[in-house]
Amino acid sequence: MKLSTKGRYALVSLVDIAKHQNQGLVSIAEVSRRQDISLAYLEQLFSKIRRNDLVVSTRGHGGGYKLARGASAISIEEILLAVDENIDALSTGAGMKGGDCGSIEQVLSNKMWESLSAQVHLYLHRTTLADVIDDSLSPCPAMPSLSEFEET
Repeated sequence: MKLSTKGRYALVSLVDIAKHQNQGLVSIAEVSRRQDISLAYLEQLFSKIRRNDLVVSTRGHGGGYKLARGASAISIEEILLAVDENIDALSTGAGMKGGDCGSIEQVLSNKMWESLSAQVHLYLHRTTLADVIDDSLSPCPAMPSLSEFEET
């Protein structure tokens, strides 16, 4: 699994909209400016995001976007899949090349990659946009928290 800018930008854009929609509809031009993401790129992403019913839009003066549902009802998996991110550990890289010949070693290795993919899917399915916005995600104990880096 390798997330591209599509998934990262889709998530950060929806976090931005969720945090600012209490002030009214949010234009993607505002998101573009605040997040320093190309407006043309965001327009392409939001076409997919809107088609997947994650946001609703209003056109015209004062138009913009808002979440289609509450942030707690939108999973991170939905966001990534909406912009065509592949979150399968077997889709590229280790475990994929040569996997079709079916040696016992490849079958056993692929079971591990399938298990990893299942864990990633489960985590992304259970984690919501609200979890990200509320900063309620537990850091991995093996990794230092970002706050440790901010203090130095």
